[in-house]
Amino acid sequence: MAYTKLIVEKQDNICTVKINNPEALNALNSTILKELDAAFTAIGEDDSVDVVILTGEGRSFVAGADISQMSTLNAVEGKAFGELGAAVFRKIELLNKVVIAGVNGFALGGGCELAMACDIRIASVKAKFGQPEVGLGITPGFSGTQRLPRIVGLGKAKELIYTADVIVAEEAYRIGLVNKVVEPEALMDECMAMAKKIAAKAPLAVRYAKEAINRGVETDIDTGISVESDLFGLCFSTEDQKEGMQAFLGKRGAEFKKR
Repeated sequence: MAYTKLIVEKQDNICTVKINNPEALNALNSTILKELDAAFTAIGEDDSVDVVILTGEGRSFVAGADISQMSTLNAVEGKAFGELGAAVFRKIELLNKVVIAGVNGFALGGGCELAMACDIRIASVKAKFGQPEVGLGITPGFSGTQRLPRIVGLGKAKELIYTADVIVAEEAYRIGLVNKVVEPEALMDECMAMAKKIAAKAPLAVRYAKEAINRGVETDIDTGISVESDLFGLCFSTEDQKEGMQAFLGKRGAEFKKR
């Protein structure tokens, strides 16, 4: 598929998706959401890709949802727009690959929600985060009320959403919203280094670990332990498990085949 607002590039087993609408600070409209949906559908079906880096062009990761599009919506249309964004972000969250957000600038509203749908968030020192929706007369609409409490805790999430405060990258790191903060010129190198480190591990094991974590945090611990046990056992049906353990015992590097 040819994208008008995305740049999708692949280097070995790492795919980079860049939102490319800098004149609007990469604000999310229906076109961009549908292109993200198509891109991540294709990536999910591409067995040669193990890790995805998601970032934005220019000085913004995503400055939010497109207010000019939202301003004229009625209640039914507003719900449909929210459901579109939520479905795309859920697809990213449940993707059978690790997704790293390289947050290069503004990550506000839908941008913060998009970053939270990724597995790992690495931010430039220039990045800013927030859910400013209540200042516009709306709630977060792309699952921000659900993911933010799960990531930073209930009290802090309520504070950020109710006040619409925008926080800098260091504060986002302090509260656990981002994994790492780096200088702007080092951001993509840092994302790529982490992507390569993850991609060098057994891909099926990483995939199963992601599934265990995602399913486990949404249920009680006993059910989560059962999910983990099932996936742990499934690892022993793979050639990669045999290779990984034989390589360890033989004191050599493992060569994983994704089988």
